[in-house]
Amino acid sequence: MKNASNKERCAALKLINAMYSIPKWVFCTHNQHKIEEAQKIVADKIYLLSLSEVNFFDEVQETGNTFKENAFLKANVVWEATGLPCVADDSGLCVEALNNAPGIYSARYAGIPVNHKANIDKLLADLSGVPNREAYFITVLCIVGVLEQPLYVEGKVFGSITDSIAGSGGFGYDPIFKPKGYDLTFAEMNADTKNEISHRALAFKELMDLYASSSMEVN
Repeated sequence: MKNASNKERCAALKLINAMYSIPKWVFCTHNQHKIEEAQKIVADKIYLLSLSEVNFFDEVQETGNTFKENAFLKANVVWEATGLPCVADDSGLCVEALNNAPGIYSARYAGIPVNHKANIDKLLADLSGVPNREAYFITVLCIVGVLEQPLYVEGKVFGSITDSIAGSGGFGYDPIFKPKGYDLTFAEMNADTKNEISHRALAFKELMDLYASSSMEVN
């Protein structure tokens, strides 16, 4: 239910706890594709629950000034509501010639409501005649409820902005971002290749490397 109370959420979580024996974290998203991509990386070490699975449908306002702040806002709100360890991500595209814009405003670069095509058109217009096309995608993960303090990890994939749209896959700025070492944009790549090198995948791999090399425990 969309406006579930904490009592109702806890009841749902008790059922979930009975179903799975491995540690459970909430990945703060309703996007099943993101869940599946991350679950492949964390494998059988952690079971990732979507916001839908824990009956969390409240909108979290991303009012931070950095990717780190926005990731924390999401993770902390969901942790307080569910009592389960939470991991949240905030991602964006940073373009060197635009002082790392659109950055945290990547999703709404062309305004509200969010329109991916309008964002791309605005970015290409802003870069018209600009020779420096260097850019990177970044994901910052914030994990709350595992250690005494929030834990942050990040993933970056460097590349360049193309002069025009290429490819129909992916979403967001994928049709105009070509990662270094590849002749294809993200939108031209098959899903497996993109997911292997994506900024979000790199962030989750960094998290699991940290988990494997430390005594970090999950609840």
